[in-house]
Amino acid sequence: MILHVDLDAFYASVEQRDRPELRGQPVLVGSASRRGVVLAASYEARPFGCKSAMPMAAARRLCPHAVVVPPRMEAYGAVSAKFRDVLDAFTPLVEPISIDEAFLDLGGTERLHGPAPQVARAIKERVRAELGLTASV
Repeated sequence: MILHVDLDAFYASVEQRDRPELRGQPVLVGSASRRGVVLAASYEARPFGCKSAMPMAAARRLCPHAVVVPPRMEAYGAVSAKFRDVLDAFTPLVEPISIDEAFLDLGGTERLHGPAPQVARAIKERVRAELGLTASV
């Protein structure tokens, strides 16, 4: 059984976790410059049409009250390393796709961790408890 694990709105979620005043606010992570690009849009910004990889100017037009936060790549890297530690606890066969997502091969781990749906729930719970973030599995 293969699982795909993805941290939800990763950069924006880390910012909201680390800066409580941003919780519940539309947050755009990226450069506020004229030519900047949105690296991540919080779930509060998405109903306005904001999404990753769009020009920041377009996102600001769609959601002028959004808080623009410059990226903190070192912070995201540290969180990603902890995320990887969580995944490694379930299987040695982890194939990272990006800083915030990976495939897990659960072949041969059922005796240790149970069936895939149970593992998926356990991963989500550990990500929440240890990282203060949400994951989709």
